Amino acid sequence: MLRIETTRDDASTVLRLIGRIESQNVADIEANIPADRRRVTLDIEEVTLVDMDAVHFLLDCESQGIAVLHCSPYIRAWMNALPTKE
Repeated sequence: MLRIETTRDDASTVLRLIGRIESQNVADIEANIPADRRRVTLDIEEVTLVDMDAVHFLLDCESQGIAVLHCSPYIRAWMNALPTKE
């Protein structure tokens, strides 16, 4: 189960993700991301589990300028192990 807590101000949006991020959650997260992706941060400090689709999603977010904060070492290791898209 995933919970999304959104905090917005004039300058940015922070999506705090809590729980598990699985493939079926990606669309829900994307629906909460505003059009100006450069001003978005995903705080995943309280994410306990991810699947491979979630790892790809997080990589895509970073490539679009979305900051991913408080990434656990095991998630970052998965992200670093995947080949980058050309």
